[in-house]
Amino acid sequence: MKVNFKTLLLSAMVLGISISSCERTDDTDDTEVIPVGENITVKGSLTANTIWNAKNKYLIEGFVYVESGATLTIEPGTIIKGDKATKATLIVKPGGKIIAEGTAAKPIVFTSNQAKGSRNYGDWGGIILLGKDKVNKTPATIEGENISTFGGDASADNSGILKYVRIEFGGIAFETDKEINGLTMGGVGSGTVIDYVQVSMNGDDGFEWFGGSVNAKHLISYKNLDDDFDTDWGYSGKVQYGLSFRDPKVADQCSCSDSNGFESDNDASGSAATPQTSAMFANMSIIMGEGTPDAKFRSGYRIRRNSAISIYNSLVAGAFPKGGLELGDAATQKNFVDGKNEFKGLIFAGMGTKGLVLGDATKLNDAARKNQFGLETSALGLLTGYNSLTGKPALLPISASILLTSGVTLPAGFEANTYVGAFGTTDWTAGWTNFDPQNADY
Repeated sequence: MKVNFKTLLLSAMVLGISISSCERTDDTDDTEVIPVGENITVKGSLTANTIWNAKNKYLIEGFVYVESGATLTIEPGTIIKGDKATKATLIVKPGGKIIAEGTAAKPIVFTSNQAKGSRNYGDWGGIILLGKDKVNKTPATIEGENISTFGGDASADNSGILKYVRIEFGGIAFETDKEINGLTMGGVGSGTVIDYVQVSMNGDDGFEWFGGSVNAKHLISYKNLDDDFDTDWGYSGKVQYGLSFRDPKVADQCSCSDSNGFESDNDASGSAATPQTSAMFANMSIIMGEGTPDAKFRSGYRIRRNSAISIYNSLVAGAFPKGGLELGDAATQKNFVDGKNEFKGLIFAGMGTKGLVLGDATKLNDAARKNQFGLETSALGLLTGYNSLTGKPALLPISASILLTSGVTLPAGFEANTYVGAFGTTDWTAGWTNFDPQNADY
């Protein structure tokens, strides 16, 4: 249908969207297309289908909600900035959708509204996706915002698409010691697509899953403050190809926390609540950048509180103080002994044999599992610069690297490969990532 410009402008005002420069736009359905302009401020709730156009510059203020029944579509190449003063955060509620499908040449970027050279951790909130999939906590109220609830029985629930998306300088604290993650997923179902997402310089975790069964691929957690990949409340999806890159001087200084590549709980008390946290990860690389790590770093994988996650064909490289793999309590150790989870094709380098708190070390070191502990990083076959803190690290192993041939056959549901770590011979970060967002022109 033909959209009257005055009607469209009134709709934008009702939705809390201010338009500073715009032109008439025709549409053929009931989707609200925000007119092309220079500066558009968005706040409040989106209750109608809405398109954010790549020619605009968007600023979100406060908690911006995509309500149930509404879909927010963001065009490739769109830049969205978060307002610091109002702790801007984008929250997709259960029943709402976000279609943010960029391309390698035109990624979608969520970033700070601060000037180039002045951006910092916690300049805004982040992205929160909430769905109707299973969670082992009732009621489930999302961390950070502490208002919206989520979860249900819809395992195939679809919260939309995040593909070729960057999330930078988020993690502002909504309350003391309650920061918002770069990408938070609560009860997100398997119908959702999460692929090629980079979270950089976030003031809390890079990625955190609270329940749900959404799968994900090609994730980058770059120089974030707390944990890189955090799993809670019964998350059961599959994640393949993930890079955690740590700045050794940047760790969470809160007395209630420490910084890890992985942190995984069944819930805060380590109960037997179901569904149990049982996610499966493959081809993950946890890299400590060059230098001596801050004392608040802990482990490559900190698995505790009755978690039963599995990890395959993955690498931890660097001097994590507690080492590579920490099974932190009797219930978690028993899960491994009882066969509820698996650790296969793992390589740990640069930390000696520290941090192996296990119920059955013999089982972990069984030859068929092909786990390797106590290596030096020089034995890995990584290029000089793999742990460089300046610019893009050297990601691909050399042709003779042990990483290319040391993996196991992966379980069903993963792409087949037998290499260890996030990268074989293809650099899947090419084109869409940014390893120096502080100096990007947005």
